[in-house]
Amino acid sequence: MAATWHLHIYMLFITMLSVGNAWFLPISIRVFVPETIPTGYEIKVDSLNTTEALQFASSDGNFSVGRGAIFALSSTVVPLTGCRFSVRALDARGNTNVMEVNLLREPSAAPSRLVERRIRRFLKRAKRVWRPPPFNIMENDKGPFPKELDHIGSNTAMNRSVYYTAEGPGVTMTPVGLLSLSREGRLKVNRAIDREEYPELEFTARVYESGTNRETDKPLTIKVIVDDENDNKPEFVGPLLFKVPEASKPGKVVGRVQSTDKDKANTLHTKISYSLLTGGNLFSIIAESGFIIVKSDQLDRETLEKHLVTVQIKDMGGSQDGLVNTATATITLEDINDNAPKFTKQSYDTNVDENEEGMLILRIPVEDKDAPKTPNSEAVFRITEGNEDNHFRIATDPVTNEGLLYVAKSLDYEKTQKVDLKIQAQNKAPLEGVAATWLSIPVAVGVNNVDEGPEFRAPNIRLIVKENTPNGTVIGSYVAKDPETSSAGGIKYYKVTDPAGWVHVDVNSGELKVANTIDREATHVVQGVYNITMRAVDANKKSAVGTVTLVVEDENDNIPMLPSKEMFLCEREGHLVSVVLKAFDPDSSPFGAPFLFNLPKDNDGNWVLTNVNATQATLEQSKELPLGIYSVPVMVTDLQGSGTVQTVKVKLCQCSRGVCVPTSSSIGMGPLGILTLLLPLLLLLLLGILLALFCATKHEKMEMEDVGDTGGILLKSNIEVPGEEVVDSKLLVGPGYDMPGSVKGSIINVGWPGNKSSSTIGTLDNRQHLVQGFRQNTLSKGQFTNSQYGTGQYGTGQFGQFEETQYMDNNMAVNNLQFSQDELALYQTWATNSIYLDEKLAYLDTDPDAAGAEDVLHPYGFEGVGSLAGSVGCCSDIDHKEDLNFLDTLGPKFKTLASVCTKK
Repeated sequence: MAATWHLHIYMLFITMLSVGNAWFLPISIRVFVPETIPTGYEIKVDSLNTTEALQFASSDGNFSVGRGAIFALSSTVVPLTGCRFSVRALDARGNTNVMEVNLLREPSAAPSRLVERRIRRFLKRAKRVWRPPPFNIMENDKGPFPKELDHIGSNTAMNRSVYYTAEGPGVTMTPVGLLSLSREGRLKVNRAIDREEYPELEFTARVYESGTNRETDKPLTIKVIVDDENDNKPEFVGPLLFKVPEASKPGKVVGRVQSTDKDKANTLHTKISYSLLTGGNLFSIIAESGFIIVKSDQLDRETLEKHLVTVQIKDMGGSQDGLVNTATATITLEDINDNAPKFTKQSYDTNVDENEEGMLILRIPVEDKDAPKTPNSEAVFRITEGNEDNHFRIATDPVTNEGLLYVAKSLDYEKTQKVDLKIQAQNKAPLEGVAATWLSIPVAVGVNNVDEGPEFRAPNIRLIVKENTPNGTVIGSYVAKDPETSSAGGIKYYKVTDPAGWVHVDVNSGELKVANTIDREATHVVQGVYNITMRAVDANKKSAVGTVTLVVEDENDNIPMLPSKEMFLCEREGHLVSVVLKAFDPDSSPFGAPFLFNLPKDNDGNWVLTNVNATQATLEQSKELPLGIYSVPVMVTDLQGSGTVQTVKVKLCQCSRGVCVPTSSSIGMGPLGILTLLLPLLLLLLLGILLALFCATKHEKMEMEDVGDTGGILLKSNIEVPGEEVVDSKLLVGPGYDMPGSVKGSIINVGWPGNKSSSTIGTLDNRQHLVQGFRQNTLSKGQFTNSQYGTGQYGTGQFGQFEETQYMDNNMAVNNLQFSQDELALYQTWATNSIYLDEKLAYLDTDPDAAGAEDVLHPYGFEGVGSLAGSVGCCSDIDHKEDLNFLDTLGPKFKTLASVCTKK
C-alpha cells in the first residue's frame, strides 16, 4: 500500500528527560496498523519530528526510523497479540533515549472464526510421545578418539547373553566409521565431524541372542545430533551495488545488504549484526536487518557521484567474540534535474542584413552540471520577448547543446533598425529538489541597411483589356521605385514571362501595349485571366519582379457550333426516333448560351427540332423514313442572335445492341495475308530443290560381307565408297565354324568375350596346332622356302616350339576336326598373314630404335614373383595384359582395314 496512513498515536505517559535536554521521547506509544503492513508503509510519529539532530535506530530490522516517521522495510503481518519493538534516539551530546513502539491491529481487523478455531486448537494440550533421547556430539571435537558416548542396553540382556550391531549413516554408510557400536553396546565416536556437512545422523541398532543369532528385540533407531560450533564467518550474498537519487531526504532506504552464515540457523552463530566502517557521515545501516539508509540531506551527484562504503558483518549478534567479514558497497547517486542551464555570457549582440531569411545569426552556449545527454541537461530555448512578428526562431544544436538563433522572416531596415529579444534556457525535464528557476538573457539584433534595388509599388496589379483590342493600344503601366530614394529614375523594365506574346513593355517607362491579338478563348487564358511577369532593374543591376494580371473581357466573336456533324439513328419499327444535338460556343455570357435551334423554312418536312435546354435540342422524325443517310440543315444562334445554318448528317439504320449493322460486307486481304499464303508454297519448292540435288550427288555404296561376330572391335560401315587400291576382300576372310568352347564366327578358342574356355590369346592351344599345320601345308606347296620360314628363327622363336600335327592335301584333320577343301584354303590364307605379323614382330624385337620396340616380350633374369598389375603399352589390352599372341587372330579384323589401305 503506497498511500501514507494517518494514525492516532496514544501515548501512555511521558517522562521528561534531564533538564539539560531540549528534546524528549515518550516511554511508549501504541499505534493501530493494518493486519498486513506493506513495504514502504509510513507511520507518522509527531514525537520523532524534532529540530534536534538526532540519530535513530530500530530494534526490529523490518522497520527504519526517520525524522517524524517510522518506515516499513518489508511486508510484515501483525499477529493477534501485536508487534513490539524499541526505537533508540541519540543526540550530538551523547544523550540517549529509548521509546517502546507497540503496533496493534486496527479494531476493524478482528480475527475470523477460522482463526479463532485454529488458536483454540493450538492451545489444547497434546499427549506426550516419548522417544529415545538423541545423543549429542560436538563438531570439530579435538578428541582423543575413539570417544565413548553412552552405553545402549536391552532388557533381554538381564536374562540372556546378547550382542549388539548397528547399521546406517555414520556406521556402515557415509560417513562410514564415524560411529561404532561394540558387541557389548558401547557407542563411540571415532573422529571429528563437520556439522555443516552432516548436521545429524540416524542409524539402526539391533540386538541378537548369542549362540542362536536370533534377534530378540525390535530394531532401535538412534539419532546423533552434531552440535554447532561457530566455525564459519558470515558471507556477503550478491553484489553490493546500490542506487539512490541525489538530494534524497534522511531515512530514504538505499538498499539491503544480503548475507549468510553456514552455521546453525536461528542461533547466535548465525545472528548477524551490520555496521558501517566508512561513509557513516552520509549513510547509516540498520544493525539487525542490513538496510542502508540515507543519513544526510547533502547528497549531491555533481559533487561526488559514487560513494564507496565499507560494510562489516559480524555473527554472534555483534558481540566481541563474533566472526567478522567486510566488503565495499558502491552507492551511486542518480541524477535529478537540480541544476538549471546557465549562460556563459550576460548578454549578446548580433547583426543581420535586411531581407535575409533562414540565416543562422547567433550561437548561444550554456552550461549544465547535470548528467550529460539526458533530459536533465539537454537544453530547450525559448524567445520570451521581442518576437511578436515572428521574425526569429531558435533551436538546439543536438551535438553542442547550444541555442541556434535564426532569421525566420526577413527584416526591413527602413521599418526596423533594431530588435531586442529575451531568450530563456530550460531543460527537457522539469526542475526538482531546488527552488531555482529558469534563466534568461537579453539579445540585441541590429538590422543592416543594404542596397535593396527597386521595388514595384505592388507585387501584383490587375489591368482590364478587351479581346481583339487593336495592336499598339496602351493597356497600362507597371512602375518600380528605389525604396531608399523613392525615385523611379534609371530603372529599366523587361518581360520575364508572356506565354502568348500579347504584350509589349516599354523599357524606360514600364508602359504596357498590345503586341498581338488578344483572344479570350485561347488556352493561355484561364477563367478570363492572363498573367505576365515583369522585372525592374536599376543601375546597380539590382532587380525586382512583379506580376501583371490582365483581365480579358469577352466579345461575341464566336458562333455556336455543332461538334458532331454525323449522327446515327437506330430504326424502331412503328416508332418515330430522335437524336440529341448539342452546340458549343466558347464565348461567355451574354455572348453564348442559351442557344436557339431552328429548321430553315425551306426544310423537307421530314424532321422536327425541339429545344431541350440552353445548349441542346432533339431532332426527331416527323414520319417514317427509309433506311439511309439524310442531310438535315439546322440553324443555331446564341443569345445575341449570332449564328449560321449547319448541316447535320443523320444515318438511319438497323441496330444491334445500339450499333448500326452494315447492310453488306466484303473481306479484303492485305499484303501480309498474301505473304502468309505464299510462304508454305515457297518452302515446299525449296524442299524439292534440295531433294533433287541430294539424289544427283548420290554415290554407289560398297557392300561388305558380314563375317559374324568380330568381338566388338571393328564394325562394318557402308559409308565409304570402294577406292582404286582396294584388293579382293576375300584374301583375309577367315571362315567361321563351330567348336566347343568357341563363339560363332570366331577362331578356335581365342579367349574373346563369349568364349567359356580357360584358354586365352597367346597360349599353346588347338589354335597353335592349327597354325603349325597351315605352315607345313603352305611350305609343302612351295609358296615359302624352308630356309625363310622353317624351324629356325620362327620355329622356336617368340611363339615357342609347336607339336607335330598331321595334315592332308585335300581334307585336313586338326585335333580330330574335319575341314572341307574350301575351308582349308581360307585358313591357309589366314596363316599366311599370320606369318607376316610374326616377321614384323621379330623385326621390332631386333631393332630397339623402331617404333613399338618396347611393346614386345624381353627376357629378364628372374627376380621373384612379378607385380599383379602387369605392364601397359600401346598394344596392351586391359583384358589380355602382356600376351601378344592375339596378333595371330587379327585376320578377320583386318578385312575392313585391308579394303581401305591395301593397294592392288
